[in-house]
Amino acid sequence: MKDSIDTHVELWSRELPDMDLRVEGIATRLQALGRYLDRRRDAVLAGHGLQWWGFKTLHMLRRGGAPYQSTPGRLATQLGLSPAAMTNRLDALERMTYVARHHDRDDRRKVVATLTDSGLKIWQQALGDITQVEVDLVNQLSPADQDQLTGLLRILVLTTEQQENV
Repeated sequence: MKDSIDTHVELWSRELPDMDLRVEGIATRLQALGRYLDRRRDAVLAGHGLQWWGFKTLHMLRRGGAPYQSTPGRLATQLGLSPAAMTNRLDALERMTYVARHHDRDDRRKVVATLTDSGLKIWQQALGDITQVEVDLVNQLSPADQDQLTGLLRILVLTTEQQENV
């Protein structure tokens, strides 16, 4: 059985005969799967009235555990954002009633962003739908194939992590 990537690889094999076709096929398939998951994730989030940036911000608040709060500075660092960009995100999420900001009880100079009940609810719904997209895709493989793919991908991820930490 052939996929669209086979056609891509065949075309380049004629144009660039020295190209490693196996590597090209693997890398291009990984890219295609990533784009597919991104498109499906964005469609799911749009159905909930969210964009990736909003979901990711709610996600960071949720992953910290109860009471689901953080300082804007810590969130900005976790998300790789400037303080101004983080303020803009929190402003938008606060208007949607998904986040509330207040001054810390012990240090009034410190602002804390907290995931609201409605923010937690929308995050849970969106996460469930995103997870279902992933489950539907991965379940095209048998459990044994899923385990094998997990192991192979782990090797590649470990390699990239080691290279980025050098």
